[in-house]
Amino acid sequence: MSAKGPVSGFMEKHFRHFNARETLDAALGFEAHVDKGGRMMLAMAGAMSTGELGIILARMIRAGKIHAISCTAANMEEDVFNLVAHDEYAILPNYWDLSPEDETKLRDQGFNRVTDTAIPETVFRHLEREFMDECRLAHKERKRYFPFEIFKRILLSGRLEQHYQIPKESSWLLAACEAGIPVYTPGWEDCTLGNIFTARIIEGEVPGHGMLRSGTEQMQHLVEWYLETVKKGEIGFFQIGGGIAGDFAICAVPLIVQDLEKDVPLWGYFCQITDATTSYGGYSGAMPNEKITWFKIDPKTPRFVIHSDAAVIAPLIFAHVLGD
Repeated sequence: MSAKGPVSGFMEKHFRHFNARETLDAALGFEAHVDKGGRMMLAMAGAMSTGELGIILARMIRAGKIHAISCTAANMEEDVFNLVAHDEYAILPNYWDLSPEDETKLRDQGFNRVTDTAIPETVFRHLEREFMDECRLAHKERKRYFPFEIFKRILLSGRLEQHYQIPKESSWLLAACEAGIPVYTPGWEDCTLGNIFTARIIEGEVPGHGMLRSGTEQMQHLVEWYLETVKKGEIGFFQIGGGIAGDFAICAVPLIVQDLEKDVPLWGYFCQITDATTSYGGYSGAMPNEKITWFKIDPKTPRFVIHSDAAVIAPLIFAHVLGD
């Protein structure tokens, strides 16, 4: 493929060996997959939203290059935190020099640190009011939603727009809401708002868990999405990091093949950006070939593993796919 822009041109000229070559090959494979009508699932672990991946991920979604997302619940909520409180964050470029006393000072000032970025506690309370109000309304109306659908109701209502501190075009979650693509958050309770939601139930301020749909309901929705979507073309799997965001989503295919005993195409492309190495039983460092034994990918599936920093590599791949 010829260079479409300066970033693509730079990659095609210089990314010739090692992780650089694998990065370019993964980008070219991504493009080939979607160019032939394939769809793409993004599995996203790590603190990518706080790392502002949304600036380019939102463009990928709007360009029709990403068709579903499975992410940690923190990534989902932190995209909204960044949207409404970006200017109130504290940036800590020398984070490796912070002493326990420095960390305590940050804590006492109302900040929660994510590597070089400290998120203000105030934004948690702002979003708590919005989220809990939607949960109470759902209970009153006897409706049940996935966590993503609660955020979708909030964002598409427009009532947060007056608080935006970054261009709305840089929010990947807002782009997903507008595009109508599903966002799965397995283990949703493992995030700030999930903790708060649980606390409010314990206190009796929220009348039970029932208005939020369960993890197995998310898996059922994902399986049904896969069965319907794969009719239009093979579905690829682009994975940032490891953990539950990746394993939850990729297991939809083994569930269909082995447990539902349905004949369905396996994931048609696989790429993982990780800093993990192969270990004894570790998922994050497992090589793609291991996934063949689990009916996740086929021996002929194009597969790539890039051992590097996703905050650097993912924007480069996305930029190439977008023709930058």
